[in-house]
Amino acid sequence: MKTGFTRTQWLICIIASIGFAFDIYELLMLPLIVRPALQDLIGASPGTPQFEHWVGMLFFVPAMAGGLFGLLGGYLTDLLGRRRVLVGSILLYAFSACAAGFATSIEMLLFLRCTTFVGVCVEFVAAVAWLAELFPDPRQREKVLGFTQAFSSFGGLLVTGANWLALQYGDMLPAIAGGHEAWRYTLISGVIPALPLIIIRPFLPESPEWEKKKNAGTLKRPSIAELFSPKYRRTTIVTTIMFACSYGAAFGALQHTPRIVPSLPQVKEMTDGLPVPQQKKIQQETAAHVNFYQEIGGLTGRFLFAICAIWIISRRGLMRLFQIPGLILIPLVYFYPARDNLDLLKWGIFFAGMLTIAQFSFWGNYLPRVYPLHLRGTGESFAANIGGRMIGTSAALATTSLTPLMPDKSTALAPACVVLAVYLIGSIACFWLPEPAAEDPGDD
Repeated sequence: MKTGFTRTQWLICIIASIGFAFDIYELLMLPLIVRPALQDLIGASPGTPQFEHWVGMLFFVPAMAGGLFGLLGGYLTDLLGRRRVLVGSILLYAFSACAAGFATSIEMLLFLRCTTFVGVCVEFVAAVAWLAELFPDPRQREKVLGFTQAFSSFGGLLVTGANWLALQYGDMLPAIAGGHEAWRYTLISGVIPALPLIIIRPFLPESPEWEKKKNAGTLKRPSIAELFSPKYRRTTIVTTIMFACSYGAAFGALQHTPRIVPSLPQVKEMTDGLPVPQQKKIQQETAAHVNFYQEIGGLTGRFLFAICAIWIISRRGLMRLFQIPGLILIPLVYFYPARDNLDLLKWGIFFAGMLTIAQFSFWGNYLPRVYPLHLRGTGESFAANIGGRMIGTSAALATTSLTPLMPDKSTALAPACVVLAVYLIGSIACFWLPEPAAEDPGDD
């Protein structure tokens, strides 16, 4: 990035980085806490139809809610302004995540995961539009968007660390619902991003470009129908499909890894003959350790993307740099080491995270360049929320539905099939991905 940022530019980059980090922090809580949370709230055993049903519901229903309300949030971002919507979305997901830690029923947990997901879906769109408009220089904008989005993977590392701390020191914290379950403390930690936001908010301006046109009365009204006009139809359809595939790989495979880990022979050997509470603790600690490798891989992918985005002009070529290796490698990870080799799985999931998570940074850089100012939030939101959050995350339900049909009800074979399918579809769709114009599209 160029040096010499103003204080305002630094503040916006800081709050956007915090927002991106805790977007992923809130989402990646679920793979870490879903197994112990369901065991506590409904008493079902992993692998049973009731357990798999609620796993699918907790992945799928919040994504549907997030997609629908996230699309509305994108529209409001264009209508009401970037800052107002951004701040509100961060407060929503932070306090919803905190409240989820006190859930006393599976229905209550599901509702609060829905409101958390809504806030996350809206925050991404508002933050990307805001940053894109603050840095009009194309090269500087690529760097800012690339490196601030890299903080998303720090969010994954932070939630893994928070879960580990909750496992280690939960007994020292105040009891909740009569116990000291680590999954509850992990959820409550999601309130953290609201704290700096309350302090920084008075110093955050509105997007200068958006505010100028709004005050001059020249800002066009956003329209979902316009996304399907001849000018934007191909962009909207292809980005929606490809965004769905990116999320399909994450939710259909990567996010199931923590619950695959307890089924590995090495983990069963470590827990054999131990009391149930000690078994659960070892299983969760091992799953968190594997998840750490995934998050380091995702962080590596984010920074690798930020560097490559500056030098690779073709957006299709940039996307294929991560798609093609992922199409070959990731299904193999779930077909083989995810079934019987803990040590090899750690390295496999590192590269799976690197290749998949980098694609999310791609969309944050690409989408602001293919829609005009008045349509930017709406267009980004349609691809991200209808494509990614609603269609893409349904891969989680596909995985849980396939699991009982797999040989030995394998929790690894189902993700392998799903990730192969979504990577193949995304790689084919990339042939039709429009290259952005040399300059950002304007309000014609």
